Amino acid sequence: EDLIKILRESDLVFITCGEGGGTGTGSAPIIAEVAKNEDAIVVGVVSLPFKSEVGRIEKAQNGLKRLRQYVDTLVVIDNNRLLEIAPNLPIIEAFSVADEVLATMVKGITETISMPSLINLDYADVRTILGSGGVTIVGVGESNGNDRRVDEAINDALNSPLLDVDIQGAKGALIHICGGNDMTLAEANSVASKISEKMDVRDSKVIWGARVSEEFDGILRVMLLITGIKSPQIFGKEEIKNDLDIEEEITFKKEKIDLSNDLFNINEIN
Repeated sequence: EDLIKILRESDLVFITCGEGGGTGTGSAPIIAEVAKNEDAIVVGVVSLPFKSEVGRIEKAQNGLKRLRQYVDTLVVIDNNRLLEIAPNLPIIEAFSVADEVLATMVKGITETISMPSLINLDYADVRTILGSGGVTIVGVGESNGNDRRVDEAINDALNSPLLDVDIQGAKGALIHICGGNDMTLAEANSVASKISEKMDVRDSKVIWGARVSEEFDGILRVMLLITGIKSPQIFGKEEIKNDLDIEEEITFKKEKIDLSNDLFNINEIN
């Protein structure tokens, strides 16, 4: 009852935890289910244990499977990446890298909805994209004024040090572009086009907005929220294969239905 009171009338709920232990692994799915029942968009943000924590890995995988049932989308941070990008940092500073990624993600999503823009993105847009499900990455990239700033900003946004996934095959993208008075319509449109090309999915959902502000004069900033990413490293190759088999079966059935409709229409005309 206390959870329901807290989450009632919440539109967007972030649930963060470290998978593999007892508290977060056990309670996160319960909180997510309550939030979902209150019709909120639920975003799970979790970290995975180090490979050396053998006893926690299986528990973390089981926790992810439970949490996936109740969240709209899931952002997964693998602690093992910290060993690759910051092996010699003091442990407190190393974990602050992960904290910064989380803070950037939450700030990026909330600012996208709340800040007035030239081309607005709203809560409905966020719900549409996050509702695609699967693993989500959130990245923010910037580039100073030059002829390649579109490509540089996109690459910067996609190369988050802790979110090592491929966006090819992703189901949806929410893109927010910020620039100064020098930002052109062609640049903003190019960002959306290039992201769509990298996703390489015919029926993926891509929604973008743009904001012009003097604070970004000479700068192009791109915030990306990309959902529906297949990640064998996180969920296992067999589970990803099963998901793909289901999608292929659905696509095949859809094509058969479309073909039947086409034949029906032709016969009707004749």
